[in-house]
Amino acid sequence: MGKPLFYEIWEKPATSCIIGICSAIWFCIQKKNIGYSHVGLSYESAIQGHHWRIITSAFSHISVLHLVFNMSALWSLGIIEQLGHIGLGVEYYLHYTLVMVVLSGMLVIGMYHLLIQRFKLDYFRRVTAVGYSCVVFGWMTILSVKQPSFKLNLFGFLSLPISFAPFESLIFTSIIVPQASFLGHLSGIIVGYAIAWGLIHGMNNYWAISMLGWIVLVFIFSLKKSGKYDFSFIEIEHVNDPSLPSIRFLASGNGRNLQMGMLPGAGADLV
Repeated sequence: MGKPLFYEIWEKPATSCIIGICSAIWFCIQKKNIGYSHVGLSYESAIQGHHWRIITSAFSHISVLHLVFNMSALWSLGIIEQLGHIGLGVEYYLHYTLVMVVLSGMLVIGMYHLLIQRFKLDYFRRVTAVGYSCVVFGWMTILSVKQPSFKLNLFGFLSLPISFAPFESLIFTSIIVPQASFLGHLSGIIVGYAIAWGLIHGMNNYWAISMLGWIVLVFIFSLKKSGKYDFSFIEIEHVNDPSLPSIRFLASGNGRNLQMGMLPGAGADLV
C-alpha cells in the first residue's frame, strides 16, 4: 500500500508547489481564454523584446492533457528532493529549477536563431514553445546520471528505466505528439547534462536569490518595454546618446525620483 498523498506532498514540497502553480496558471489561461501565442516563446517575440515569455512559456500549458503529462512526470521526478544524502535535495532542486527554466529558454531561442540565420529555415520564426517539459527533461537527465538504477513512473502504470528515459521520452513524444517541441525537449536534456556533469555548478542561496532578483527585473522591464503591461511607477527614457540609456523610477505620491545611468562601453542594455 502506497503512502498517503499528504505524506508524499510533505516529502516533495517544491514539486508540489510547482505543480500547484502550473495548474493555477492553466486554470487562469482557460478561464480568461488566453491563447498560447500570447504567453509562449517564439523567435519573433524574443527579438521584439518579449523576454518575459521565457518565464511564462515554461509555466503555461495548452491543454489539460499537456498539463497532466508534464505534471505526472514531474511528480515522479520529485524523488530528487529526497536525495539530499547524494548531493541533491530540496535546495538543489529549487536552485537548478531556476537555472533550467532560464537557460533552456535561452538555448531554444539560440537554436531558432541558428536555424533561421544559418540554414534559412524561416519556419522556426513562427514556432511557439509552451510547457514545463524542458525542465522535466532536464531533471530526467540529471537523475539518469546521478541515479541510473531509478525507474521513472508515469500515470501509475508506465515505468521507464531512468538511464534511457530522456531520449526514449524525446523520441516517444515526437512520434505520439507531432506538435511537441523537439528543440524544447532537447534543450532541457542539454542543460540537464551540463548540470549533472558539473559544467554548471556552484549554485547556492545567495546566487539563487540574486538570479531571481535579476529575473524579476528583466521580467518587469521587458513587460514595460513591450507594452504588454503598463507599470506606472517605471518610466524608460530615451537620451540623445544611445550608449547612455537612463532609467527613471518614479515614486508615487511625491516628486522625488531615482535615475540610474549606464556607463559608456558597458555593453549591456536594460530591457
